[in-house]
Amino acid sequence: ANVDRLAAEFADELDSLGVRVAALEKKSDNVKITGEARFRYADSKGKGNVADSYVGDLRSRIWITGQVNDDWSYTGMIQNIQYFAGNYTGDEKTDFQRAYVQGKLGGMAVTAGRYNAFFADGNIYDNRADGVELAYGDKVKVSLAAGKATDAIEKLTKEGTTGGNYAGGALSADFGSVNATAGYYNFKDIMEKDSGVDNAIWFVGAGTTFGDFGLNAMYLKGDMSDNGADLNELDDDGYTVGLTWKGAEADKAGSYGLFANYYDLGGQTYIAHTTDADTFDGEGFKGYGVGANYTVAKNMVFTAAYYDTKSKLHSSDKDKIIWTDLTITF
Repeated sequence: ANVDRLAAEFADELDSLGVRVAALEKKSDNVKITGEARFRYADSKGKGNVADSYVGDLRSRIWITGQVNDDWSYTGMIQNIQYFAGNYTGDEKTDFQRAYVQGKLGGMAVTAGRYNAFFADGNIYDNRADGVELAYGDKVKVSLAAGKATDAIEKLTKEGTTGGNYAGGALSADFGSVNATAGYYNFKDIMEKDSGVDNAIWFVGAGTTFGDFGLNAMYLKGDMSDNGADLNELDDDGYTVGLTWKGAEADKAGSYGLFANYYDLGGQTYIAHTTDADTFDGEGFKGYGVGANYTVAKNMVFTAAYYDTKSKLHSSDKDKIIWTDLTITF
């Protein structure tokens, strides 16, 4: 009875307070901050012209996401890497690594700005880029992309882009438990500004799931040239096959998985490959990688992997890598 009496007496004040609280809640939900910390240690045993090396570091990333309106959002990411073992030591600089918008134009999904471009499941390119991507469709999807690859692919000799300017697209389709994809990406002036080194890469791939297992395969073919002259010393085609079983889920402690990949890729088939194996600076590589991941606690995933690859251009150059990391998300 006292509550009802007070509610009636202060109805106007409570109503006003409710409006202000609702507006505040709506505004507070407009910007979200999330993060990721990755502790890594990797040990490399090389042969031929590949030197032994190791690295230990902590990579910290802070993500800021803001809702512009019902259809558009903005995302930014700040990154810092601290090296504590290997060829690099000490605190490294903090970079503003991502800044892009995502939204819809009619029925098309749009991503534009500086973001992580991911072409051909990462077999062609998996790295930072300045560009725009358009995608249309659901079960059958068409995507188009154009821009400039910005992260280091090879040491520059003069100022300019490293991955080159790119344009291309892909078509993908889902058929129940089977998916298929095909596409084409053309990179120009790779490694340095006005280098004249170009590469046009075609690919087709397919994947399927059966129970806890996943199987995927992809074939790629490149057409690389240096100022119009074909680079025949580099293999122009290749393939990769991957197998997964289950998989660690960050929000589910105790979940785990296994993965294995086999690579036989010519130097003309990739720009910045997604693998943690040695890709021998675009010479082409052949070998395998196996690993496991395990969620030790909620939002804490441990990964351990072993990679054994060799260069396809210089077969005496080989590298065996033991890779471990603990990734924490918050």
